Parts: sequence; structure tokens; C-alpha cells
Amino acid sequence: MSRETFITFLEKVTSRVKARGAHAMIKKELHTHMEELRKSYETRGRSREEAEELAVEQMGNPYTVGDRLNRIHKPRMDWILIALFAMLAGTGLLTGFGAASNLSLPASYFVERQAIWYAIALIFLVSVMFFDYRKLAKWCVSFYGAGLFLLAATSLFGVTMNGAQRWLAVGGLTIDGGMLALLFFLLGWAGMLHRIDLYKSWQWQIGLTAMLWAPAVIYLSMPYIVLAVIYLLFVTAMFLFSGAGRKTILTLGGLNTLAVLIVAAGAYVTVPGARFSHLEGRIGGFLNPNAAADGHGYMYMMVRQALSEAGWFGNGLLDTGHGLPEAHTDLAFVYLVYALGWSFGIFLCLLILAFVWRICRNTFKTPDHFGRLLVIGGAVMFSLPAVWNILMGLGILPIAGVSLPLVSYGGSMLLLYAIVLGLILNVYRKKDIIQPTM
Repeated sequence: MSRETFITFLEKVTSRVKARGAHAMIKKELHTHMEELRKSYETRGRSREEAEELAVEQMGNPYTVGDRLNRIHKPRMDWILIALFAMLAGTGLLTGFGAASNLSLPASYFVERQAIWYAIALIFLVSVMFFDYRKLAKWCVSFYGAGLFLLAATSLFGVTMNGAQRWLAVGGLTIDGGMLALLFFLLGWAGMLHRIDLYKSWQWQIGLTAMLWAPAVIYLSMPYIVLAVIYLLFVTAMFLFSGAGRKTILTLGGLNTLAVLIVAAGAYVTVPGARFSHLEGRIGGFLNPNAAADGHGYMYMMVRQALSEAGWFGNGLLDTGHGLPEAHTDLAFVYLVYALGWSFGIFLCLLILAFVWRICRNTFKTPDHFGRLLVIGGAVMFSLPAVWNILMGLGILPIAGVSLPLVSYGGSMLLLYAIVLGLILNVYRKKDIIQPTM
């Protein structure tokens, strides 16, 4: 007998395991176990060949072992998360009625368009669920560069709407360039932070700090403050779970503190005074809407009135008495509460909470470091705007251009979140068939 005994046994075992990606991990684990058994038998006076034969015999029938491992190491689908997504998508169709109340088109027009966007988003979601996401890690710098290019193009050549230059005309479509750039930054930073141990020198750490703040400065200049905050927070969250050493964390923390001061000083010097006055007015409208009821406080007064008139069961989707601007996008939560009541509003909050909790729950189920970083970043991208949108609707946070993920009307937002959700489901599917990393 020779080592061929082990090889033959392992081949028979893996022949019963359908997930080819798990074969290497299974062979490694079983081979290690058989080596331990062989050494144990050799210490009892058995020859090497006898020890190998006894080790294989003790492992049991290879086909039985393979069938058992096939049940363990197979792709998993998070059907609960998919069901929650479907429920949020169904809720999102209702925001079309909010668009109809603001614009001179029938509700069916917006509902149909939103349904088309959901169909396209579903195609993207399914498309990214079934390939080997780990191959994306090696393209991290390219993804970062693509995101920076898209963001810069939007800043330089974009279309200005509602005071923000955030839209990019591509053919006959108008896309939210700043929003879609987040996807590329997610992929880029997940890949770079996956290899955080390579960036221990001070030159690399200065470079990483510059790479972090370049997109943030562009977002702030557009101005697209909300996306700047989302971007910085999801990168920070991924960094904190990247496994970086204490020295790296302290060094990068110091460099980024310095970067914050530089950006703040630069904004103070370069941003026109009128923009600061506008920001001051918006803050004043949030803190004391009654004092600015004809200006920056007007929207807060409308939100308060709409919520006070909602009741438990609402006024109906076709009721236009709310007078809410952006009822289908930024104020989608307020509109749905007004139309369907506080009972539906509570249900929607619980639905979103369950959706975000499910994503966070899956974060540490994968043994793959790169996949874990993707899920952490995706969890922040979903949870932060969801919490902000609901809290600003309740008057706890100032109103900003924050859509409710998967619910608010809009194609660019849907595509972004569908792809991110597809990546999260992809990571979950492979949690039992890939080898642990870090």
C-alpha cells in the first residue's frame, strides 16, 4: 500500500460532492485527519503501509462520507432575505402613487415604470449571484479607478437637478452617477482592505488616505453630502473589520484626522459664502420650523401635518391632500404613512429592520475575508440611508436627499441595491463551500 490509498479514498469521497469549489477544502481536511490516524497507528508498531490502510478503513465508506459531506458543503440560498426583498419591492410599487400626486401623470405610468425597473434590477441581482465573487478581489484598483472616473465625469459633465450636479446623461438615460459610483468603491475598497497587511509602510498609508478622501471631496463639491457620509462610513466599517493591526489603525486614524482638518479648512476657504448661508438656513429650518415656515422650515411643517393626518389606517393612496414634495423619493416613508396609516408605517419599519438585521446576521457566517468585507460594506449601504430616511421623516434628522432603499422611486438606486444584494446573497451561497481566509 502507498499514498495512492489516500488519494483514491479522497477521489471517491469528492465524487459524491456536487460543489466543486468545496473539493480542495474537503481533501485538505480529510487528508490531515488520515495523516493523524496513520501516525497514531505507526506509534503502535504498525508499518507505514499498514497504518495507511487502517487509517482509510477507520474513515469508513468513502461514498457514505461523500454523501454526508455533500449535504453539508452545498450552496445555500437565503430565502428569508429574498422574501424580505420581494416585500420591500412590492411596497416600492406603491410610491408610484406618490409621484402621481406631485406630477401631472397618472399613477399607472409611474407604477409601470417602477415595475420595469424592478424587473431589470432582478435580472442584475440574479446575474451576480452565481459567479465566483472572489475573482473580483484582484480587480480592486480597477474598480476604484472606475468609480473615481464615473464620479469625476458626473461632477464635470453632469446635469444639475435640485441644486446638486448628480445626474449623468448616457444615451437616452439619465443615471445617478454618484450613486452608482458607490458600487465600484465598495468592490474596490473590499479588495484593497482584504490585503491590508500589504500597506504597513507610511508611504502606502498616506496613499490609502489620499485614495479615501479623493471621492469624498468630489462628493462634497457636487454637493452630495449624504453620499459622502455613506461612502466614508462603509469604508470605515470595512477597515475596522479588516484585521488591521493596532499600529496600522492608529496611524491611519491619525492621518485621516489630519485629512478631515485639511478638507474642512479647504471648504472654509473655497466654498462660497452663499452656500454656507444656505446650509445655515436649512439647519435653522430643521431646528425651528415654525420660525422659518415660509422658507427652509416649510417642508418640515408639511411633513408634520401629513403625519398628524395619517391616523392608523391612512387616507388612501390616491389622496393628494398631503402636498408633500418628493413624496415618491426622499419622503416616500412619510407619504406611505399618510396614505396607508401608522399601522403600515410600523410594519414597514419592522420590515426594513428585519431586512437589515438579516444582512448583518450573515456578515460573519462566511469564512472568506473578502466576502465578509463585501457584506459589511453592503450592510452599511443599506442600513444608513434606511435609518436616515425614516428618522428624517419623523423629524429627528434633517431632511436631505436620502432615498429609502428598494422602496423609493428611481432606477439608479434600485440597480445599485439590487447588485449589492446579489453580491451579499452570492457570499452567503458559498459560505459552506470555500476555504476560510483570515
